[in-house]
Amino acid sequence: SQMYSTCILFMYGELTDKDTCEKVRLTFENYEMNSFEILMYKKNRTPVWFFVKIAPIRNEQEKVVLFLCTFSDITAFKQPIEDDSSKGWGKFARLTRALTSSRGVLQQLQPTVHKGESVHKHSRLAEVLQLGSDILPQYKQETPKTPPHIILHYCAFKTTWDWVILILTFYTAIMVPYNVSFKTKQNNVTWLVVDSIVDVIFLVDIVLNFHTTFVGPAGEVISDPKLIRMNYLKTWFVIDLLSCLPYDVINAFENVDEGISSLFSSLKVVRLLRLGRVARKLDHYIEYGAAVLVLLVCVFGLAAHWLACIWYSIGDYEVIDEDRNTVRTDSWLYMLGETMGSPYRFNASGRGRWEGGPTKDSVYITSLYFTMTSLTSIGFGNIAPTTDWEKIFAVAMMMIGCELKSFIYFLQTPE
Repeated sequence: SQMYSTCILFMYGELTDKDTCEKVRLTFENYEMNSFEILMYKKNRTPVWFFVKIAPIRNEQEKVVLFLCTFSDITAFKQPIEDDSSKGWGKFARLTRALTSSRGVLQQLQPTVHKGESVHKHSRLAEVLQLGSDILPQYKQETPKTPPHIILHYCAFKTTWDWVILILTFYTAIMVPYNVSFKTKQNNVTWLVVDSIVDVIFLVDIVLNFHTTFVGPAGEVISDPKLIRMNYLKTWFVIDLLSCLPYDVINAFENVDEGISSLFSSLKVVRLLRLGRVARKLDHYIEYGAAVLVLLVCVFGLAAHWLACIWYSIGDYEVIDEDRNTVRTDSWLYMLGETMGSPYRFNASGRGRWEGGPTKDSVYITSLYFTMTSLTSIGFGNIAPTTDWEKIFAVAMMMIGCELKSFIYFLQTPE
């Protein structure tokens, strides 16, 4: 009511329709979206017909914080055609000007849905599915005009594409640490083809980002190709470029130097920075209980997977001393091999190196089991750190587990 009295009431006059005034008042009180044709008056008492559109604006807590009121002058459509001031060419000019200037505005402002609740549900669905830039405000009805080669960041194609990139990003977040830690040589043709396809899709994503609109600091949709290119070059271009380089294809060649191969394997970790795009959008899902649960499980599982890869890397680095050509009997990998019946053995008659040990599948499962029990503070003790580096890593992992629990408690605590 206060918004109603301060926004429109002072423009009413003696010929303003009372029923329309009542509809306007109810629109404000019921927080609805609606449109009206109403007669109002200027300060000098000149009557003017307006097409008025009222749209409620909601905040993140679903509360209406303000109303957007748009006024379009439609007096030319309401004035009598046959009057002394509009005969001949004057009347034709007035009608032509009215048709060219006001008809387009009326079509843009004509609401497709009159109930605020329906518009709100559509906006929430778009917010849940949107993974790229910020979506348009709820009151934005018309589609911005863009050049032919520019893609709207909230269109159906871009939203679907962002979900594909999200899935491939999680695939990368799982496979890259595993390949780097376990030093898997990508000789398997199937996995090499899959990784090459992922690299090509990431490369296509770079091209699309150079032709996708974004939301400017004032909330406007930026569709200028030059501004889009400059914005992308300043933000995510370098990270996206490093993430799509074909490291696995380079490592697949047998004649690649071992040092260069290790370097390219390590550079694959840069791809994990793409998760930053996902992390900054998680706030859209905080209010959905089921979504929060799924996100927490994914975050916890991903952290345990990364730590399991690091845990194996420490054990693999320490279990065999190549300089002294000895094996550390206190390493957890050595003890795991003894337990599973596949101990390390020295091949004196062959290459003169230590061989054997548990399989990579058993090692990964055991590593994941240890990190899970450590992060959850269970720790059965059947797998325990013994060397100094293992103990240091175990302490760091317990601290990470405390941080994860604090994060979960923070999400569950109401504001």
